[in-house]
Amino acid sequence: MTSQSQGIHQLLQAEKRAKNKLDEAKKEKRKRLKQAKEAMAEIDQYRMQKDKEFQKQSKIMGSQSNLTDEIEGQTLGKIQELNGTYNKYMESVTNQLLSMVYDVKPETHVNYRPSN
Repeated sequence: MTSQSQGIHQLLQAEKRAKNKLDEAKKEKRKRLKQAKEAMAEIDQYRMQKDKEFQKQSKIMGSQSNLTDEIEGQTLGKIQELNGTYNKYMESVTNQLLSMVYDVKPETHVNYRPSN
């Protein structure tokens, strides 16, 4: 009977060791799951931060693009305005200059004093 009780005792010890190993494995698994959750939270936080930075940069770049387009439009508008003004007054200014050159009226200068 002692061999039977000794065999039962060994089986109980083996069962106890298996249960301890199983408990340790479960504990390690919970620990790794907790670490994974923390890592995922950290990754999500990092991703959100980078998304905000990207949105900020894209907003800045978009506004710079809009400013560039706006400035370019204003510049083209001013160039067209200047060309229109040039074409409008070119002939009259040219005629005025030519009339001043061609129609010379000789007069003595006010500060001229004849020498005696």
